Order: sequence, then structure tokens, then C-alpha cells
Amino acid sequence: MNVRSRTGRALVTWAIGAAVMRLTLWAPEVCPPLVRSEARAAATLAADWIVINQLDDGKFLYDFHRGRNESSDDYNLVRHAGVTMSLYQMVRGGEVQYLDAADRGLAWMLERLEPTGGGGVAFTDVNWAKLGAASLLVVSLAQRRLATSDQQHDQLMQDLGTFLVEQQRDDGSMLNFHDIERGEPVPDMTSVFATGEALWGLALLHEAFPQLGFDEPAWRTLDYMATSRDLDEDIFPQPWPDQWAAYSLGEMAEWGLADHHIAYARALLERFAMIVRFDAQRGTTYGSLTHGPAPRGGGVGTWLEGLAAMRPLTLTDERLADLEGPVEETLACGAGRLAESQVEPGANVSPLEAGAWFYDDLTRMDDQQHAASGLLLSLPVLP
Repeated sequence: MNVRSRTGRALVTWAIGAAVMRLTLWAPEVCPPLVRSEARAAATLAADWIVINQLDDGKFLYDFHRGRNESSDDYNLVRHAGVTMSLYQMVRGGEVQYLDAADRGLAWMLERLEPTGGGGVAFTDVNWAKLGAASLLVVSLAQRRLATSDQQHDQLMQDLGTFLVEQQRDDGSMLNFHDIERGEPVPDMTSVFATGEALWGLALLHEAFPQLGFDEPAWRTLDYMATSRDLDEDIFPQPWPDQWAAYSLGEMAEWGLADHHIAYARALLERFAMIVRFDAQRGTTYGSLTHGPAPRGGGVGTWLEGLAAMRPLTLTDERLADLEGPVEETLACGAGRLAESQVEPGANVSPLEAGAWFYDDLTRMDDQQHAASGLLLSLPVLP
């Protein structure tokens, strides 16, 4: 992208921003009060939806449309791994009742491992293995290890890590697919989601096995994301509100982040905060008319995950200390809005609805995944 086109985009962004400000400054923010016990109850209701509707073979119910009273046949391995990860996060947060369901979700994944040809292992049921599926399997195993101190899957974690490194290019960018039959990455195909998922997996691998050198590829990918990823992926406006990058920055906080990493963290925090505040203006009649439809529960959950994952940076790194109060206030506001829109259990509410978030009468398993994780991680800022 040349300087002229970048300048043009900056002017367009400014013009849009000015127009939006004229419309939105009139709309006050509405932040429903939420206390810690209520947030934990909402998170467990979301996890209950996942567990109650889990299938006998360990798969999770993918979606449910309450208007048609039906579920689709769709499924997604990356989302399966993400839901399993969320259940292990709940276990780490003290909700040990979800360990069995998480382990059944894990067992389903362990039946679908394939060697990659370069010494690594991928999680897939098709020839083109997705980077994100293996990455979130690593994260699930790392969360389980932290929650239970069980090290039985250590070798598998390392083999999955080998696969993640196989997918990395010299500049730190990550290739999204791996051809199992050919034993090599599929060239030139990337994913705005999978790069951050892989980075968090690499960071957790270094935390678990510091002697194996997973920090070096993690640094390369973080450098790439902090400087080039959004440009390469043609993200507009920047930065992409990437909760996986936020998790990674939080994990790597003690490694000694450079100034360009902190600049990226600040931009991410401000981006998440802007989105949450914009959503909070939907709480008024005027705001509901000017701000469009409310987002998915899973979308709000990712904003909370992003803010909560990087909140420790505002507490420990003086370069972000000025954001401590705003981040905590915004995180509490978003948590209150998310909990308020959850379907409450009741006499006439089915198990396919209770604890879920619906968008156009449809809920999907990752709505409950991200909402549960976001609410759980928001607890420290709530009264």
C-alpha cells in the first residue's frame, strides 16, 4: 500500500469518525450494574448451556434457532477447540464441575490427530489441516495443565507446537492450512484469526516448556502482528480487535515487551474500549436507532476477553498505567451489558435457550464460549 492510499484512508477514517461523533455524542452510555457473584452466575449459565447440550461422543451442539426450533448440521473444529478451552478456563476459575465435559471434548479432538510430515501433529478430519484448530488445542491442553497440574499430554503439546512452527514464515506470519497428504504447508493462504491463536499457543508452550525455545517463534509472530499483520490482511480500520493477540500480550507481559509491542497493546485496548462504549450507547432509545442492531453475545465476549487479558499490563507496565482506570471501568460496563442480554432460566425456557445469547433467534456454541470466558475474566474489576 503506497503513501497516497494510506493518506486517503486516513482522511476517510477521519471523516467517518467526525460524522459518527456528531451522531453518537448525543447518546449517553448505559452500563447496567453487575456484581461479581452475578457475573459468575452468568458465566456458569453459559457453560451449563454448553455442557447440557453436549453430545454423547464429546461434540458440542453447534447452534440452535429458536424460531424454527432446529439445529443445523454445521460443525467447526476451531470452534470445538475454543469451546473446550473455555470450559478449562472455567475449571481454572474454580468451577471444577466442568472438567468432565471439557475432557470429553478433548477426547474427541485426540481421536483426530494427524502427523504433518515435519515432525508435528495437527488436529483435523480433512486433508487440509487448519492452523487455528491445532493452536486452540494447544491452548486447551495448556489450560488443562494449569488447572489440574496433570502433565500426561506434555509430549502432545510439544508435537502440536512443532506443527505451529512449521506454519510460520520468515517474517513471523503464519500460514493457515497444511496439506496432510503432501506433508507441507499450503502456500500464500493466511487467516486474520489463526495468526493470533497460534501466537497464544506458542506463548503458552514457552511458559510450560521454557527450555524448548518456543519463545523465539513467539517473538517473531508478535513483532509481525504489532507492525505488519493488519496492513498485510488489509484490515480497516486498524487495529483488528484481536482477543487472541490480547491473550498473547498478557501471557508475554513478563518477557520484557518492547515499545512497539506496548504501542500495539495500547491501540488494541483503545479499540476494544471504543467498541464497548459504542455498544453501551445502544442502551438508550436514541442510541438504539443510530447504532444499529446489538452485536452477538460471542462478539461482546471477545471484547471482554481482550480487555481483561491485557488489564494486567496496565497494572505492571508504567507505559500503560494511564489506562488502568479506563480499562477497568469499560470492562465492568461491557460485562454488565453482556449479562443483561443473556436468556434467563425459567419454567417455560428450554435447555436449548437458557443461558444463551441469541442474534436473529440464532445462538451458536461460540456465543456461549466467548461470553463465559469474558465474564469469568471480568470478575476482578467487579464489586
